[in-house]
Amino acid sequence: MCQVLKVSKSGFYKWPSKVKTKRDKENDALLVEIRKIYLKNNRLYGGPRIMAVLRRENLSFSFNHKRVERLMKVNDILSKIKRKFKVSKHAKHNYPVAPNLIEKDFSAPAPNKLYLSDISYIKTKEGWLYLAAVLDAYTCKIVGWSISERQTKKLVKNALLHAVNRQKVNGKIILHSDQGKQYASYSYRDLCKKYGFIQSMSGRGNCYDNAMMESFFHTLKTEEVY
Repeated sequence: MCQVLKVSKSGFYKWPSKVKTKRDKENDALLVEIRKIYLKNNRLYGGPRIMAVLRRENLSFSFNHKRVERLMKVNDILSKIKRKFKVSKHAKHNYPVAPNLIEKDFSAPAPNKLYLSDISYIKTKEGWLYLAAVLDAYTCKIVGWSISERQTKKLVKNALLHAVNRQKVNGKIILHSDQGKQYASYSYRDLCKKYGFIQSMSGRGNCYDNAMMESFFHTLKTEEVY
């Protein structure tokens, strides 16, 4: 066994007698919960979504996303969904573009602090439809959405209004999206100002700047829950 595992005999005999620290015991308990969530969701959940579920478990010790991601990596717990990205055809316009305020950092200190938004198309029994969604980066929940046969300004505005009405938001929320003309339009910008949202936009053609939102759409289509 030592030859196969490439460890020394002394190291092998020392390992069973090693006293586990409090941190080791916490990691063991955390790993059990991670595996439970991972298997329950058909091995589709990655780090952010597992972290969101763990936050609701009320475990007796504290942990953060780095600890969860490290345990997943060491134990080869990976989402089996492969992300596919597509550059928006609506990024070419003359509207002003908001700066990128998050720089691929999707962590948020609490709910209603960082929202992500995007548009995708989905196949339904009635045909192809466009879905605009607003996601809370802290809870990983969709807080607002809208569906239409056309990819218009009204589509994204309705999704944002849905989030405002459901969450009872009180402004000062960063709202990140791509540079699509729907999000850069004057009417959408006016709506953001009205409710105190701070707009942020990805770099042109850089889908990884809004990867968390892209991941949601891909998961939605893969799980076929629509």
